Amino acid sequence: MPLLPRRFERLQKVLNRRMSNLTILLENVEKPHNLSAILRTCDAVGVLEAHAVSKTNNTPTFNSTAQGSQKWVKLQSHKKMNEAVSYLKGNGFKLYGTNLGINAIDYRKCDFTGPTAFILGAEKWGLSEEATNMMDKAIFIPMQGMVQSLNVSVATSILLFEAIRQRKVEGLLPEDGEGLDANLYKKTIFEWAYPQVANWCIKQGRKYPELNSKGEITEVLPRTIKLRY
Repeated sequence: MPLLPRRFERLQKVLNRRMSNLTILLENVEKPHNLSAILRTCDAVGVLEAHAVSKTNNTPTFNSTAQGSQKWVKLQSHKKMNEAVSYLKGNGFKLYGTNLGINAIDYRKCDFTGPTAFILGAEKWGLSEEATNMMDKAIFIPMQGMVQSLNVSVATSILLFEAIRQRKVEGLLPEDGEGLDANLYKKTIFEWAYPQVANWCIKQGRKYPELNSKGEITEVLPRTIKLRY
């Protein structure tokens, strides 16, 4: 069954507001509830892709808190922190890590309008020494109570929405797909619209078929390939 035009329009509307220059890097955050809440926030603010490093390299699991957001925000796993950091810095990101060290500054005094990656640590222990040493700037979220840390999903939300606030003030929030380069946009819209066909193409080692303005696949594919969303 071809994708309905109204569904394709909805996918385009969401993707038009996605940003490839805002992301998060999670270190050993493995509780399904927290992962789910974090990806739901990423989806809400327009993050295209998130990153994670885990001790066990297990496949991340999600619960109902995610509300399906894991389908729309890719979680890219890295085996080691230095590999993840190298990847992000190689793509021009500045890394901000939550830390209560003496050199940490109030997150509201930072500029998050450029390529920004927030590094957040495990639910109980926070960032490792290795991750702390590799970030560009240590930041903290001021608190008034006895407890001086927030749940990792709450901290992620605060930081991401501050980045969105700053970008809105500067007129930098994408509206028409300008948050992604053309090739990435084309690739992502196809994967969102036809995930089964995309997986088949990857297995076959072939390019994705072209889509027309209505979101229809323009070439004839084998009947065994399901075109249903």
